[in-house]
Amino acid sequence: MSLPNVFWQRVFAGIYNLIRALAISHRLSTKDPRASSTKPKEPRKPKAPKAPKLPKVEKPPKSQNKPPKTQKRAKGTKEGQDKSKAGCKSGGQQEKITDSFQKVKRKINRFKGMTEEELLTKTLPDILDYNLNVVIIGINPGLMAAYKGHHYPGPGNHFWKCLFMSGMTDDQLSHVDDQSLPKKYSIGFTNIVERTTPGCKDLKSKEIREGGKILLQKLKKYRPKVAVFNGKCIFEIFSKEVFGEKIKNFQFGQQPKRIPETEVVCYVMPSSSARCSQFPRAQDKVHFYIKLKELSLKLHGKVTTADVQETEYTFDLEKAQDDAKKMAIKEEKYDPEYEVAYGGCYTAISNTCSSSTPATRMYIFDEKNHCGINITF
Repeated sequence: MSLPNVFWQRVFAGIYNLIRALAISHRLSTKDPRASSTKPKEPRKPKAPKAPKLPKVEKPPKSQNKPPKTQKRAKGTKEGQDKSKAGCKSGGQQEKITDSFQKVKRKINRFKGMTEEELLTKTLPDILDYNLNVVIIGINPGLMAAYKGHHYPGPGNHFWKCLFMSGMTDDQLSHVDDQSLPKKYSIGFTNIVERTTPGCKDLKSKEIREGGKILLQKLKKYRPKVAVFNGKCIFEIFSKEVFGEKIKNFQFGQQPKRIPETEVVCYVMPSSSARCSQFPRAQDKVHFYIKLKELSLKLHGKVTTADVQETEYTFDLEKAQDDAKKMAIKEEKYDPEYEVAYGGCYTAISNTCSSSTPATRMYIFDEKNHCGINITF
Protein backbone atom coordinates (compact mmCIF):
# COMPACT_ATOMS: atom_id res chain seq x y z
CA MET A 1 0.00 0.00 0.00
CA SER A 2 1.34 3.48 -0.87
CA LEU A 3 1.87 6.22 1.67
CA PRO A 4 -0.77 8.72 0.33
CA ASN A 5 -3.55 6.16 0.45
CA VAL A 6 -2.88 5.24 4.04
CA PHE A 7 -2.83 8.89 4.96
CA TRP A 8 -6.22 9.59 3.51
CA GLN A 9 -7.74 6.46 5.08
CA ARG A 10 -6.68 7.60 8.50
CA VAL A 11 -8.00 11.15 7.88
CA PHE A 12 -11.48 9.82 6.90
CA ALA A 13 -11.52 7.42 9.84
CA GLY A 14 -10.71 10.28 12.22
CA ILE A 15 -13.50 12.45 10.75
CA TYR A 16 -15.95 9.55 11.06
CA ASN A 17 -15.06 8.91 14.70
CA LEU A 18 -15.38 12.62 15.48
CA ILE A 19 -18.86 12.86 13.93
CA ARG A 20 -19.98 9.71 15.78
CA ALA A 21 -18.74 11.08 19.08
CA LEU A 22 -20.59 14.36 18.54
CA ALA A 23 -23.80 12.50 17.74
CA ILE A 24 -23.57 10.31 20.86
CA SER A 25 -22.94 13.33 23.07
CA HIS A 26 -25.93 15.17 21.57
CA ARG A 27 -28.20 12.17 22.11
CA LEU A 28 -27.22 11.92 25.73
CA SER A 29 -27.80 15.62 26.33
CA THR A 30 -31.46 15.46 25.00
CA LYS A 31 -34.30 12.99 25.73
CA ASP A 32 -34.42 10.07 23.42
CA PRO A 33 -37.88 9.82 21.78
CA ARG A 34 -37.31 6.14 21.13
CA ALA A 35 -36.73 5.55 24.82
CA SER A 36 -40.17 7.05 25.75
CA SER A 37 -41.99 4.85 23.20
CA THR A 38 -40.49 1.76 24.74
CA LYS A 39 -41.95 2.42 28.21
CA PRO A 40 -44.58 -0.17 29.20
CA LYS A 41 -48.20 1.08 29.42
CA GLU A 42 -49.91 1.07 32.76
CA PRO A 43 -52.73 -1.52 33.04
CA ARG A 44 -56.34 -0.14 32.97
CA LYS A 45 -58.30 -0.13 36.16
CA PRO A 46 -61.17 -2.63 36.17
CA LYS A 47 -64.71 -1.11 35.80
CA ALA A 48 -67.01 -1.20 38.75
CA PRO A 49 -69.82 -3.78 38.41
CA LYS A 50 -73.25 -2.42 37.32
CA ALA A 51 -76.03 -2.32 39.86
CA PRO A 52 -78.89 -4.78 39.19
CA LYS A 53 -82.04 -3.30 37.56
CA LEU A 54 -85.01 -2.80 39.81
CA PRO A 55 -88.36 -4.37 38.75
CA LYS A 56 -90.93 -1.99 37.14
CA VAL A 57 -93.67 -0.78 39.39
CA GLU A 58 -97.15 -0.95 37.81
CA LYS A 59 -99.01 2.34 37.61
CA PRO A 60 -102.35 2.57 39.37
CA PRO A 61 -105.40 2.55 36.99
CA LYS A 62 -106.79 5.91 35.99
CA SER A 63 -109.96 6.92 37.73
CA GLN A 64 -112.91 7.11 35.34
CA ASN A 65 -114.91 9.52 37.48
CA LYS A 66 -113.16 12.71 36.40
CA PRO A 67 -114.75 16.10 36.97
CA PRO A 68 -116.17 17.59 33.73
CA LYS A 69 -114.11 20.23 31.98
CA THR A 70 -115.57 23.73 32.08
CA GLN A 71 -115.43 26.00 29.06
CA LYS A 72 -113.52 29.24 29.34
CA ARG A 73 -115.09 32.59 28.70
CA ALA A 74 -113.60 35.70 27.16
CA LYS A 75 -111.45 37.97 29.26
CA GLY A 76 -114.09 40.71 29.16
CA THR A 77 -116.58 38.69 31.24
CA LYS A 78 -116.49 38.48 35.04
CA GLU A 79 -115.81 34.75 35.07
CA GLY A 80 -112.91 35.19 32.66
CA GLN A 81 -111.39 37.88 34.89
CA ASP A 82 -111.82 35.72 37.99
CA LYS A 83 -110.17 32.76 36.27
CA SER A 84 -107.28 34.89 35.04
CA LYS A 85 -106.70 36.11 38.62
CA ALA A 86 -106.85 32.56 39.91
CA GLY A 87 -104.36 31.48 37.25
CA CYS A 88 -101.90 34.13 38.36
CA LYS A 89 -102.18 32.89 41.93
CA SER A 90 -101.75 29.22 40.90
CA GLY A 91 -98.22 29.48 39.54
CA GLY A 92 -99.10 31.25 36.26
CA GLN A 93 -100.22 28.10 34.40
CA GLN A 94 -102.32 28.92 31.31
CA GLU A 95 -105.44 26.89 30.56
CA LYS A 96 -106.00 25.27 27.19
CA ILE A 97 -107.99 27.10 24.56
CA THR A 98 -111.33 25.41 23.91
CA ASP A 99 -113.72 25.48 20.99
CA SER A 100 -115.50 28.51 22.42
CA PHE A 101 -112.66 30.72 21.11
CA GLN A 102 -113.12 29.59 17.49
CA LYS A 103 -114.55 32.14 15.09
CA VAL A 104 -118.11 31.47 13.95
CA LYS A 105 -118.97 32.48 10.36
CA ARG A 106 -121.77 35.01 10.19
CA LYS A 107 -124.62 33.83 8.02
CA ILE A 108 -126.00 36.33 5.52
CA ASN A 109 -129.76 36.68 5.66
CA ARG A 110 -130.43 36.73 1.91
CA PHE A 111 -134.00 35.45 2.14
CA LYS A 112 -135.40 37.39 5.14
CA GLY A 113 -135.19 34.55 7.62
CA MET A 114 -136.36 31.83 5.22
CA THR A 115 -134.13 28.76 5.35
CA GLU A 116 -132.68 26.98 2.36
CA GLU A 117 -134.74 23.87 3.15
CA GLU A 118 -137.95 25.92 2.87
CA LEU A 119 -136.87 27.38 -0.48
CA LEU A 120 -136.13 23.93 -1.87
CA THR A 121 -139.80 23.02 -1.43
CA LYS A 122 -140.91 25.96 -3.61
CA THR A 123 -141.31 25.85 -7.39
CA LEU A 124 -141.39 28.52 -10.10
CA PRO A 125 -144.57 28.48 -12.23
CA ASP A 126 -144.38 28.55 -16.03
CA ILE A 127 -145.51 31.62 -17.98
CA LEU A 128 -146.93 30.12 -21.16
CA ASP A 129 -149.70 30.80 -23.64
CA TYR A 130 -150.71 29.45 -27.03
CA ASN A 131 -148.93 30.57 -30.23
CA LEU A 132 -146.27 32.73 -28.60
CA ASN A 133 -143.40 34.08 -30.68
CA VAL A 134 -140.65 33.02 -28.26
CA VAL A 135 -140.47 30.68 -25.25
CA ILE A 136 -137.33 30.99 -23.11
CA ILE A 137 -136.27 27.60 -21.66
CA GLY A 138 -134.05 27.34 -18.58
CA ILE A 139 -132.62 24.34 -16.77
CA ASN A 140 -134.38 24.70 -13.36
CA PRO A 141 -135.17 27.40 -10.76
CA GLY A 142 -132.43 28.60 -8.42
CA LEU A 143 -132.83 29.69 -4.80
CA MET A 144 -133.24 33.39 -5.64
CA ALA A 145 -135.79 32.64 -8.37
CA ALA A 146 -137.81 30.46 -5.99
CA TYR A 147 -137.65 33.16 -3.30
CA LYS A 148 -138.67 36.01 -5.63
CA GLY A 149 -141.19 33.94 -7.61
CA HIS A 150 -139.95 35.43 -10.90
CA HIS A 151 -137.70 34.33 -13.74
CA TYR A 152 -134.05 35.47 -13.89
CA PRO A 153 -134.06 37.74 -10.79
CA GLY A 154 -130.30 37.63 -10.11
CA PRO A 155 -128.58 41.05 -10.27
CA GLY A 156 -125.70 39.51 -12.26
CA ASN A 157 -127.97 37.88 -14.84
CA HIS A 158 -127.81 39.53 -18.27
CA PHE A 159 -131.17 38.35 -19.62
CA TRP A 160 -133.26 41.49 -19.08
CA LYS A 161 -130.41 43.80 -20.09
CA CYS A 162 -129.78 41.93 -23.36
CA LEU A 163 -133.51 41.82 -24.08
CA PHE A 164 -133.60 45.62 -23.95
CA MET A 165 -130.30 46.24 -25.77
CA SER A 166 -131.38 44.03 -28.69
CA GLY A 167 -134.65 45.91 -29.14
CA MET A 168 -136.91 43.01 -28.21
CA THR A 169 -138.48 45.22 -25.52
CA ASP A 170 -139.16 48.94 -25.67
CA ASP A 171 -138.23 49.59 -22.03
CA GLN A 172 -135.64 48.27 -19.61
CA LEU A 173 -137.63 45.62 -17.75
CA SER A 174 -136.77 43.41 -14.77
CA HIS A 175 -137.89 40.12 -13.28
CA VAL A 176 -141.05 41.69 -11.79
CA ASP A 177 -142.34 42.23 -15.35
CA ASP A 178 -142.12 38.59 -16.47
CA GLN A 179 -145.91 38.05 -16.17
CA SER A 180 -146.61 40.90 -18.63
CA LEU A 181 -144.32 39.63 -21.41
CA PRO A 182 -146.71 37.10 -23.06
CA LYS A 183 -149.35 39.73 -23.82
CA LYS A 184 -147.03 42.66 -24.48
CA TYR A 185 -144.13 41.02 -26.36
CA SER A 186 -145.35 37.43 -26.96
CA ILE A 187 -142.53 35.94 -24.84
CA GLY A 188 -143.01 33.06 -22.38
CA PHE A 189 -140.91 31.20 -19.82
CA THR A 190 -140.47 27.59 -18.71
CA ASN A 191 -137.83 25.17 -17.38
CA ILE A 192 -136.81 21.59 -18.09
CA VAL A 193 -136.92 20.60 -14.40
CA GLU A 194 -139.38 22.12 -11.94
CA ARG A 195 -137.44 21.23 -8.76
CA THR A 196 -135.52 24.07 -7.09
CA THR A 197 -131.83 23.47 -6.34
CA PRO A 198 -128.88 25.67 -5.30
CA GLY A 199 -127.20 24.81 -8.62
CA CYS A 200 -127.78 22.72 -11.74
CA LYS A 201 -125.13 20.24 -10.55
CA ASP A 202 -127.54 19.11 -7.82
CA LEU A 203 -129.93 17.70 -10.41
CA LYS A 204 -130.04 13.98 -11.15
CA SER A 205 -129.68 12.70 -14.70
CA LYS A 206 -132.94 10.77 -14.42
CA GLU A 207 -135.05 13.83 -13.62
CA ILE A 208 -133.34 15.80 -16.42
CA ARG A 209 -134.28 13.10 -18.93
CA GLU A 210 -137.85 13.03 -17.63
CA GLY A 211 -137.94 16.83 -17.75
CA GLY A 212 -136.96 16.73 -21.43
CA LYS A 213 -139.99 14.55 -22.19
CA ILE A 214 -142.29 16.90 -20.24
CA LEU A 215 -140.84 19.91 -22.11
CA LEU A 216 -141.54 18.18 -25.42
CA GLN A 217 -145.20 17.78 -24.45
CA LYS A 218 -145.40 21.47 -23.47
CA LEU A 219 -143.98 22.61 -26.82
CA LYS A 220 -146.37 20.34 -28.70
CA LYS A 221 -149.29 21.74 -26.71
CA TYR A 222 -148.57 25.50 -26.85
CA ARG A 223 -146.68 25.49 -30.23
CA PRO A 224 -144.60 28.68 -30.03
CA LYS A 225 -142.78 29.97 -33.11
CA VAL A 226 -139.28 29.62 -31.54
CA ALA A 227 -138.13 27.50 -28.60
CA VAL A 228 -135.10 29.34 -27.18
CA PHE A 229 -132.73 27.28 -25.03
CA ASN A 230 -130.90 29.55 -22.58
CA GLY A 231 -127.59 27.70 -22.56
CA LYS A 232 -125.74 25.09 -24.60
CA CYS A 233 -125.92 22.31 -22.01
CA ILE A 234 -129.73 22.56 -21.85
CA PHE A 235 -130.10 21.91 -25.56
CA GLU A 236 -127.53 19.09 -25.52
CA ILE A 237 -129.56 17.24 -22.88
CA PHE A 238 -132.82 17.89 -24.76
CA SER A 239 -131.37 16.84 -28.12
CA LYS A 240 -129.99 13.57 -26.76
CA GLU A 241 -133.34 12.72 -25.16
CA VAL A 242 -135.68 13.84 -27.97
CA PHE A 243 -133.64 13.38 -31.14
CA GLY A 244 -131.59 10.46 -29.78
CA GLU A 245 -128.21 11.74 -30.97
CA LYS A 246 -125.27 13.73 -29.70
CA ILE A 247 -124.62 17.13 -31.28
CA LYS A 248 -121.53 17.43 -33.47
CA ASN A 249 -120.00 20.73 -34.62
CA PHE A 250 -122.31 22.74 -32.40
CA GLN A 251 -122.94 26.43 -33.15
CA PHE A 252 -125.12 28.94 -31.35
CA GLY A 253 -128.19 30.21 -33.13
CA GLN A 254 -130.85 28.45 -35.14
CA GLN A 255 -130.57 24.66 -35.14
CA PRO A 256 -131.23 22.43 -38.18
CA LYS A 257 -133.87 20.25 -36.51
CA ARG A 258 -137.31 21.29 -35.33
CA ILE A 259 -139.52 19.95 -32.57
CA PRO A 260 -141.06 16.64 -33.77
CA GLU A 261 -144.61 16.82 -35.14
CA THR A 262 -144.55 20.64 -35.03
CA GLU A 263 -143.07 23.62 -36.86
CA VAL A 264 -141.36 24.96 -33.73
CA VAL A 265 -137.83 26.20 -34.50
CA CYS A 266 -135.02 25.41 -32.02
CA TYR A 267 -132.73 28.30 -31.18
CA VAL A 268 -129.76 28.17 -28.77
CA MET A 269 -128.14 31.23 -27.22
CA PRO A 270 -125.40 31.50 -24.56
CA SER A 271 -126.43 31.29 -20.95
CA SER A 272 -127.55 34.65 -19.61
CA SER A 273 -125.70 33.97 -16.36
CA ALA A 274 -122.61 36.07 -15.62
CA ARG A 275 -120.73 32.82 -14.94
CA CYS A 276 -120.70 31.98 -18.65
CA SER A 277 -116.94 32.02 -19.30
CA GLN A 278 -117.21 32.11 -23.10
CA PHE A 279 -119.44 35.22 -23.07
CA PRO A 280 -118.85 36.93 -19.69
CA ARG A 281 -120.36 40.34 -20.53
CA ALA A 282 -123.83 41.41 -21.61
CA GLN A 283 -122.56 43.06 -24.81
CA ASP A 284 -120.99 39.73 -25.80
CA LYS A 285 -124.44 38.11 -25.85
CA VAL A 286 -126.51 40.90 -27.47
CA HIS A 287 -125.72 39.59 -30.97
CA PHE A 288 -127.64 36.36 -30.34
CA TYR A 289 -130.66 38.30 -29.06
CA ILE A 290 -130.60 40.46 -32.19
CA LYS A 291 -130.51 37.34 -34.36
CA LEU A 292 -133.41 35.91 -32.35
CA LYS A 293 -135.42 39.06 -33.05
CA GLU A 294 -134.62 38.81 -36.77
CA LEU A 295 -135.65 35.14 -36.80
CA SER A 296 -138.94 35.99 -35.11
CA LEU A 297 -139.64 38.73 -37.68
CA LYS A 298 -138.69 36.39 -40.52
CA LEU A 299 -141.21 33.79 -39.35
CA HIS A 300 -143.85 36.54 -39.48
CA GLY A 301 -142.87 37.46 -43.05
CA LYS A 302 -140.71 40.50 -42.20
CA VAL A 303 -137.14 40.13 -43.53
CA THR A 304 -134.20 42.42 -42.73
CA THR A 305 -131.40 42.43 -45.33
CA ALA A 306 -128.91 44.94 -43.85
CA ASP A 307 -125.49 43.47 -43.05
CA VAL A 308 -124.84 46.06 -40.34
CA GLN A 309 -127.62 46.81 -37.89
CA GLU A 310 -127.51 50.05 -35.94
CA THR A 311 -129.74 50.95 -33.02
CA GLU A 312 -129.48 54.44 -31.61
CA TYR A 313 -131.51 55.83 -28.75
CA THR A 314 -131.23 58.57 -26.15
CA PHE A 315 -132.69 58.75 -22.66
CA ASP A 316 -132.41 60.74 -19.46
CA LEU A 317 -131.09 58.62 -16.58
CA GLU A 318 -132.53 60.93 -13.93
CA LYS A 319 -135.98 60.66 -15.45
CA ALA A 320 -135.60 56.89 -15.73
CA GLN A 321 -134.88 56.67 -12.00
CA ASP A 322 -138.08 58.60 -11.22
CA ASP A 323 -140.08 56.27 -13.45
CA ALA A 324 -138.50 53.28 -11.76
CA LYS A 325 -139.87 54.32 -8.39
CA LYS A 326 -143.40 54.49 -9.80
CA MET A 327 -143.38 51.42 -12.04
CA ALA A 328 -140.91 49.30 -9.95
CA ILE A 329 -138.83 48.69 -13.05
CA LYS A 330 -135.53 48.72 -11.25
CA GLU A 331 -136.47 46.88 -8.09
CA GLU A 332 -133.12 45.09 -8.10
CA LYS A 333 -131.28 48.35 -7.51
CA TYR A 334 -133.14 49.00 -4.25
CA ASP A 335 -133.38 45.37 -3.07
CA PRO A 336 -131.73 45.22 0.42
CA GLU A 337 -131.17 41.47 0.07
CA TYR A 338 -128.84 42.05 -2.90
CA GLU A 339 -127.03 44.70 -0.88
CA VAL A 340 -126.34 42.19 1.91
CA ALA A 341 -125.46 39.34 -0.43
CA TYR A 342 -122.93 41.43 -2.36
CA GLY A 343 -121.37 43.05 0.71
CA GLY A 344 -122.36 46.62 -0.18
CA CYS A 345 -120.89 46.48 -3.70
CA TYR A 346 -124.21 46.30 -5.55
CA THR A 347 -125.44 49.77 -4.57
CA ALA A 348 -121.95 51.19 -5.02
CA ILE A 349 -121.85 49.94 -8.59
CA SER A 350 -125.36 51.20 -9.31
CA ASN A 351 -124.64 54.67 -7.89
CA THR A 352 -121.70 55.13 -10.24
CA CYS A 353 -124.09 54.97 -13.20
CA SER A 354 -126.29 57.85 -12.02
CA SER A 355 -125.94 61.10 -13.90
CA SER A 356 -128.08 64.15 -14.49
CA THR A 357 -126.98 64.59 -18.11
CA PRO A 358 -128.65 62.72 -20.97
CA ALA A 359 -126.62 59.84 -22.40
CA THR A 360 -126.54 58.40 -25.91
CA ARG A 361 -125.84 54.72 -26.53
CA MET A 362 -125.25 52.95 -29.83
CA TYR A 363 -124.77 49.24 -30.51
CA ILE A 364 -123.23 48.33 -33.90
CA PHE A 365 -122.87 44.73 -35.03
CA ASP A 366 -120.90 43.57 -38.08
CA GLU A 367 -122.42 40.29 -39.31
CA LYS A 368 -119.48 39.41 -41.57
CA ASN A 369 -116.83 39.75 -38.90
CA HIS A 370 -119.11 38.55 -36.05
CA CYS A 371 -118.29 41.37 -33.70
CA GLY A 372 -120.25 44.09 -31.97
CA ILE A 373 -119.49 47.45 -30.37
CA ASN A 374 -121.51 49.07 -27.57
CA ILE A 375 -120.78 52.83 -27.42
CA THR A 376 -121.91 55.26 -24.68
CA PHE A 377 -121.30 58.99 -25.03
